[in-house]
Amino acid sequence: MFESLSAAQGDTLLALIAAFRADPRPNKIDVGVGVYRDEQGRTPVMAAVKDAEARLLASQDSKTYLGLVGSADFNAAMVNLVLQGDAGALRERVRAVQTPGGCGALRSLLDLVALSRPGATVWVSDPSWINHRPLVEAARLQMRSYPYFDPATGRVRFDEMMDSLSTAGPDDVVLLHGCCHNPTGADLDEAQWAALTDLAAARGFVPLIDLAYQGLGRGIEADAFGVRHMAARVGEMLVAVSCSKNFALYRDRVGCAMVFGDNAGVLSIAFDRMLGLIRGNYSMPPDHGAAVVAMILADASLSAVWNAELRSMRERLQGLRQTLAERFRTRTGGDSFDFIARQFGMFSLLGLTAAQVGRLRDEHAIYMPGDSRTNIAGLSGSEIDTFVNAVLAVRSSN
Repeated sequence: MFESLSAAQGDTLLALIAAFRADPRPNKIDVGVGVYRDEQGRTPVMAAVKDAEARLLASQDSKTYLGLVGSADFNAAMVNLVLQGDAGALRERVRAVQTPGGCGALRSLLDLVALSRPGATVWVSDPSWINHRPLVEAARLQMRSYPYFDPATGRVRFDEMMDSLSTAGPDDVVLLHGCCHNPTGADLDEAQWAALTDLAAARGFVPLIDLAYQGLGRGIEADAFGVRHMAARVGEMLVAVSCSKNFALYRDRVGCAMVFGDNAGVLSIAFDRMLGLIRGNYSMPPDHGAAVVAMILADASLSAVWNAELRSMRERLQGLRQTLAERFRTRTGGDSFDFIARQFGMFSLLGLTAAQVGRLRDEHAIYMPGDSRTNIAGLSGSEIDTFVNAVLAVRSSN
């Protein structure tokens, strides 16, 4: 049966992880893997999570199946978290299902698109995350790209983005990045979200927002502006949410898929059909991580602890960004890296060539993907000067 298969193309990020682990150099630096790290280089379990897990251990009395939709408490909590003050007004226009991580949410939503519009086109930003293409292709949908990032300025190419998406129509889905999500580190501002919402309403395309970093940009409420603004003003919308980053529940695979619609009957049918697709995929979601999130968001004391921890993570990221930009400015005497301080979240695209990235790895034991996408949270304060010096060294000699 399997003799006809050709070898799979290797996953470059997984290969990078393996190469970093095998590197014996003691001062190696990993800014490639997209996980939050503290000043000691750890990805800790949050205190609110540990407390919630202890309560679950003491109180949980069954491990029976959750059912297709997962935890109703979790789904309601995620709708409230994402929509904030607009949740009540939009509750009748949204249906939510618990999924195995953000990728599980994306795949479930894309499968629904494929069932509704076989062969539909999904517009994906240039650049985007490496997993978006295989998810679109696995759902047997077409993919087109739209311009997003200008390496020369470190900002969104918004006018070009709007020009490109002005050709999208009612049979198209446009995949948009929520706060801090694009690997470049460049976010849409509120005015740009408003203009994009107007375009979606006028052209009729369906927005699909990938929201995985709420709370790591400007704050819980501010980071959800784009989703809330669009949800209130477009007829149909899809949202994929992940709790990997803001709850540090990476390996527990906690996600939520949301479907918005302005026709209650059509929305119910669409949601039921998505549940049927889920039944034929992973059947039912895991419980533990979602139960932890639901407990934290429902309990005032746990929620306060979680918010404080999330604020600390956010402030550390912004502090690293400011320091990194300042050190580059001091060393170069110019502002070519100032964009790092203007951006939010964990990632920035440094504008290095693949050859320069290779030299960083070989000569300086610094690991990042070939496009120079850098996880700012992978640096400690003591490593910033080493990192800056190495980046400038490979830039000056190429």
